[in-house]
Amino acid sequence: MNKMTKLLLFTVCLLLTACSYSQSMESDSESESEEVKETSEVEMENNDIAPEAFDSEKIEETEQEGEETTEEEEKERIYQINSNNWQVEHIEEGEENLVLLTIDDAPEHFSIEMAEAINQLDVHAIFFVNGHFLQDEAGKEKLKLLDEMGFEIGNHTINHPNLTSISEEEQYEEIVGLSDLIEEIIDKRPRFFRAPFGANTDYAKELVKEEGMTLMNWTFGADWEKEYMEKEALTDIMVESVHPGANLLFHDREWTNEALVDIIEGIQEKGYKFVDPQKLK
Repeated sequence: MNKMTKLLLFTVCLLLTACSYSQSMESDSESESEEVKETSEVEMENNDIAPEAFDSEKIEETEQEGEETTEEEEKERIYQINSNNWQVEHIEEGEENLVLLTIDDAPEHFSIEMAEAINQLDVHAIFFVNGHFLQDEAGKEKLKLLDEMGFEIGNHTINHPNLTSISEEEQYEEIVGLSDLIEEIIDKRPRFFRAPFGANTDYAKELVKEEGMTLMNWTFGADWEKEYMEKEALTDIMVESVHPGANLLFHDREWTNEALVDIIEGIQEKGYKFVDPQKLK
């Protein structure tokens, strides 16, 4: 056999070997693909729920949990404000010697001290804020602190105007503008509104309702009257004047700050319970 013939035979053998190896690899690859496919199908059958269906179910469960939380919060709101006389009362039957503590014109000079004193006595209150006290970082930080301390924040307009003396457009800005500002600072909109001087208009009442707020006035207060601008006189008149359902009005004032603890303790000694505003409807 000459050299050319041997070289030709060797080349043919190499080609045959390469073809055989390629066919073997293709066969192995197809087998592995089938195994992966079968394994995936088995896992899906074992899980019963496709990924998309599982995610959908989780979302539905989360939404249901949120609804339950809202219902629980509603169940906890067991008090309301009587719009005929502004007294606080049980929605259903319950104790009568209830008192609501409210503080207007916050957070000016003494709101934080008052809040700390109230917390020490394990009592609750609504702080009705004015927007003109929230224009700088110091005011905003005070509002954040009141919120972090667990106090209900109420809307008392931006500039404390008499609503009966300004236009509807101005009333809108005073009320909704403040709610927007409060939400921007503490990520919550106020649930209660009190008009400066207790002077509401028909437009303001409707606007407050549309905003989902409860209209609030008061049954008794005295710290803006000259004869009660000192600790002892203010303490005496507030304790003497308390009555079942009293919606008590105070202000961010030095003499009120000085008298507040004695007033609260004097009212408690007479057998009254201070309502938690977060339980107010």
